Amino acid sequence: MASDTAATDAGRDFIRDIIQSDLDAGRVQGLVTRFPPEPNGYLHIGHAKSICLNFGVAEEFGGRCHLRFDDTNPAKEEQAFIDAIMRDVRWLGFDWGVHLYHASDYFEQLYDWAVHLIRTGCAYVDDLPVDEMRAMRGTLTEPGRDSPYRNRSVDENLDLFARMRAGEFPNGARVLRAKIDMAAGNMNLRDPVLYRILHTEHPRTGTAWCIYPNYDFAHGQSDAIEHVTHSLCTLEFEDHRPLYDWFLDNLPVPSRPRQYEFARLNIAYTVLSKRTLTELVRQQKVRGWDDPRMPTIAGLRRRGVPPEALREFVRKIGMARAASVVDIALFDFTVREHLNASAQRRMAVLRPLKLVIENYPEGQTEALTAINHPDKPEAGTREVTFGREIYVEREDFMEVPAKGFFRLSPGREVRLRYAYLVTCRSVVKDAAGEVVELRCTYDPETRGGNAPDGRKVKATLHWVATADAVPAEIRLINHLFTRPDPGADGDIMADLNPESLEVLSGAVVESDLLGEVINRKSARLEPETYQFERQGYFRMDPDSTGEKLVFNRTVGLRDTWAKVAASGG
Repeated sequence: MASDTAATDAGRDFIRDIIQSDLDAGRVQGLVTRFPPEPNGYLHIGHAKSICLNFGVAEEFGGRCHLRFDDTNPAKEEQAFIDAIMRDVRWLGFDWGVHLYHASDYFEQLYDWAVHLIRTGCAYVDDLPVDEMRAMRGTLTEPGRDSPYRNRSVDENLDLFARMRAGEFPNGARVLRAKIDMAAGNMNLRDPVLYRILHTEHPRTGTAWCIYPNYDFAHGQSDAIEHVTHSLCTLEFEDHRPLYDWFLDNLPVPSRPRQYEFARLNIAYTVLSKRTLTELVRQQKVRGWDDPRMPTIAGLRRRGVPPEALREFVRKIGMARAASVVDIALFDFTVREHLNASAQRRMAVLRPLKLVIENYPEGQTEALTAINHPDKPEAGTREVTFGREIYVEREDFMEVPAKGFFRLSPGREVRLRYAYLVTCRSVVKDAAGEVVELRCTYDPETRGGNAPDGRKVKATLHWVATADAVPAEIRLINHLFTRPDPGADGDIMADLNPESLEVLSGAVVESDLLGEVINRKSARLEPETYQFERQGYFRMDPDSTGEKLVFNRTVGLRDTWAKVAASGG
């Protein structure tokens, strides 16, 4: 487990207060929690909140946390999703040890308990079509109506249920329902479905089963089998708790878990509906589950978000029962804060403009010393090549400078980071009048960027020497949706941000980064996230090759999106 989790996640909240009270009063002898994902997609940042809570409190209180896959719907489940979920939990810094389980481990026991409910008159086989069954459930203001099959005899129900298991009936022909109360105010108690027929091969059990328990039936009983003490889940399951308690009251379960609900994570400009995320992937609106624009843990990892920053974000937002929307700026700030302290610095020019130093000897280059982190001497230094021709950012030059613009313009002197003071003397334009090259001179007495006579300049620019430049593709990641409440007008796809991904194919970076991709691929290590000076934080993408590097922007140096959103721009 993550060694810093107990320290960073130990802020008091109502969940931790409940656990402490239960332990102090002796209501439980040891804490057991679980994280129970459905393997029908990738985990997202909302799941990270649950992961940090369940694994975090287990570590904090000396208990254990199980990883259990709720694999009760083989039509939507894949081994690839199972592998991705385990990878994500480990990446966040947690481990379940020997406590890896699947709901499918308990299929036989769950079937036996369903038979027990039939024998005690608490369950029956229903032949109603789905639409009729739904119509007869009633509404929030009107009671439901009993199914005509509700009063079948125990023997008939046992026979039909056994034949359902044997595969005698097609999909949808029959279901097993709990017999509770069709007039209950809680809709979940109006004879919920326990089992349905599904002739689909299961990733773990193959074709051994053609009936599968519904989530509500499998979930609580799996907790009881594993002796989970505190079943922690989000608020949408609060109305399901009376049903879970009814199962515990009517089944010979070995333990009695207690469910506690907390508010799910909601983030502005972000969608955390797995159904919507699945549609984004299916419709190819994104490049896959790990697209850096996606709020999936895999997408955040590919974008360059460190696991420590994600855990810190969860700690900051805390655990509460009241639903709220978290400002996306808080997430970006947390990531930026962490990376500012940890990320090594490099220079990259995203939109290059050639600069020629006319009084620098042709064919000559020199090695300059650049620091890897301004606040960490132990991070050391590196050498960068300087020569007659370099690239600077196109936006760092204005032929007719606006008020307050202190970077390059004709006749103006600026500092090149780690190098020299240079002065722009003239520009070269193409046939269309576009500036394609700057002609400058340098002061050889200012090596390191300082003038012996003490003269000052108002701008320091980053750069990359043409002799040392490595081609790079820069992917500028922006918010996937244009509004803070995507889909509020009904069509969530209409709120997709057409500028969520901007690809700059002509960028250049230091050659130091070329060795990084070669070394890391050979060692199978995850790439680091770097600060490109004056640009933001970027992580090398797996698409990188020895010929061309690819970087995703993790987060900018400041919160520019908030300003754009506020201005409506």
